Amino acid sequence: MARDPRYDILFEPVKIGPVTTKNRFYQVPHCNGQGYRDPSAVAKMRGNKAAGGWGVLCTEQAEIHHTSEITPFIELRLWDDRDIPQLQKMSDAIHAENALAGIELAYNGPNGSNLYTREVPLGPSHLPIATFYYDPVQARAMDLSDIKNLRRWHKNAAIRAKRAGFDIIYVYAAHGFSIIQHFLSRRFNTRSDEYGGSLENRMRLLREITEDTKDAVGDTAAVAVRIAVDELMGESGLHKAEIEDVIGRMAETPDLWDVTLSDWGNDSRTSRFTEEAAEEEFVRGIKKLTTRPVVGVGRFTSPDLMVRQVKSGILDLIGAARPSIADPFLPNKIDEGRIDDIRECIGCNICVSGDMTMSPSRCTQNPAMGEEWRKGWHPEFIRSRESEARVLVVGGGPAGLEAARALGQRGYEVALAEAGTELGGRVARECRLPTLSAWGRVRDWRVGQINKMPNVSVYLDSKLDADQVLEFGFDHIVVATGSSWRRDGVAHYHLAALPNAGMPTLTPDDLMAGTRPKGKHVVLFDDDHYYMGGICAELLVKAGHHVTFVTPAAEVSTWTRNTLEQDKIQAKLINMGVDVIVSHAVATAQAGGVELACTFTGRKKALTCDDLVLVASRLPQDQLYLDLKARETDWGDIKTVRGIGDCWAPSTIAAAVYAGRRYAEEFDAPDIGDAVPFKRELAELLP
Repeated sequence: MARDPRYDILFEPVKIGPVTTKNRFYQVPHCNGQGYRDPSAVAKMRGNKAAGGWGVLCTEQAEIHHTSEITPFIELRLWDDRDIPQLQKMSDAIHAENALAGIELAYNGPNGSNLYTREVPLGPSHLPIATFYYDPVQARAMDLSDIKNLRRWHKNAAIRAKRAGFDIIYVYAAHGFSIIQHFLSRRFNTRSDEYGGSLENRMRLLREITEDTKDAVGDTAAVAVRIAVDELMGESGLHKAEIEDVIGRMAETPDLWDVTLSDWGNDSRTSRFTEEAAEEEFVRGIKKLTTRPVVGVGRFTSPDLMVRQVKSGILDLIGAARPSIADPFLPNKIDEGRIDDIRECIGCNICVSGDMTMSPSRCTQNPAMGEEWRKGWHPEFIRSRESEARVLVVGGGPAGLEAARALGQRGYEVALAEAGTELGGRVARECRLPTLSAWGRVRDWRVGQINKMPNVSVYLDSKLDADQVLEFGFDHIVVATGSSWRRDGVAHYHLAALPNAGMPTLTPDDLMAGTRPKGKHVVLFDDDHYYMGGICAELLVKAGHHVTFVTPAAEVSTWTRNTLEQDKIQAKLINMGVDVIVSHAVATAQAGGVELACTFTGRKKALTCDDLVLVASRLPQDQLYLDLKARETDWGDIKTVRGIGDCWAPSTIAAAVYAGRRYAEEFDAPDIGDAVPFKRELAELLP
């Protein structure tokens, strides 16, 4: 298939100082939870994206000096020459695919507590450090000699980055993660010397470090400035008019302007809170201030919207982090006229949770993310079949769909049997909840791919029991029948059933099926702590109920701190009129009300209500699997029966998709016994 001429503009080269990118697809710096710990994995992940057509591939932030590091988070390091080889492995992988390599040099300053090095953090002023954990640590106000040292450290790091093969070297002033942004900010910079006070003084460090970097590497490498254009705090924080003034004063100093929102939670908002291209209003007009190319992000997945960004003079380069994770081959698919094959980002931020939990990032849409090197998984390709085996997949949710799709891609004959009248399982139900419509892309992409495969047959309205499965004559059976929400309240807090003497009780399954509480006042007890509790509360308020949200955690939906949306969820519920009671559990329920218990003291208090909604844990719907295992003597020609996804152990949608891909990857592969099923990189012991 040929590229649609409408998209030709996306494949034009763009000059960035002394280097030129082959197209306008620009993977901006993004974290991945692997950093210095897993350098080969990071190199392979970026190299795959380069093979997928991205013109520029950037690292995550790379710490430039041991006096500023952000343990426990695992980013890259460029502290001394010994860090060059692992970074060069990445740039080499990118260059092998005719793409440019960028590196984001970072000195976190007040954003790093230096837990590993035990160095005293530095900042523009004497203030507590600004980390996720309220560490009892303060940054020391830098004197002029400290600033001179910082400039030298950054220049040395830029020279090392050039030696490591990078084509674009960043000066980082964004996301609240950079000391340069802290100097820009009146909130953090209360100095009275030449680096504080007026805007010209507060931007002095940005100007000096940018000029230092240009002097050090600007003959062959481009210098980019990544800057926060707005903190969404009005004039009490950095705001668009002020940063436009900064950019105007330094318009031609860097070779590229990379514009973002701050903090990270605003720049990478989930699809629950923003649509595609949501940052357009903040970056519109930046290009009028400079002749240098401008890159920005907006969770872009639509080629038409990308084209509009360029033709409207908003951006020169289409920046992406999350869309490049969901589909590393997005540019090639546009180039080849395969728009329908794009695996669109759903904006769930499960990728971010990897970095936040110091683990390899994963992706709901792309189960190969983080497994490219250690398991050899490719985001687009999978090895061909190794036998004539026929596989029956029972259950058309995310695990079953991915297993059927990947097995079909390998060339196996697959039958997918779904008990309901539509495919998607939990995804089909959840994407109908408020603000989760984008999550339907998990189903839609897989169904679209399966529909192209003559070797995969789909049977709807086909609820199967063990007798029927045993009669079909398949060689292998995959049971992916999902899970259901518990009605007894068992979860993190209650490990036995919650005592209930007559209180009408519903679960998320009931709400998704259309059942609503009969009374006006509803207590929602959330012991799941992810998105479902907040979503159900929204649904109930919109249906006219008064909701009291009770959670044993110290805040609403506490795990969503890992997806950068907890503050937004809690603010939305409060603004909708939801009463929030934290650090309490529903201890007992009875007709007319519930009794709450403080999670710290155990003290009880009564709360009147008409209905109770329990967002607790889930039970695997594994009866078919258990029945088949119990009848192993009746299997005949059946060789294996496996349970996968929520049927095996309820988890995230990303985990279910991963389980489907893993089954297909390991199918017909040799048994490795007790061996570790992935590669890992071990540190060299020093004398």
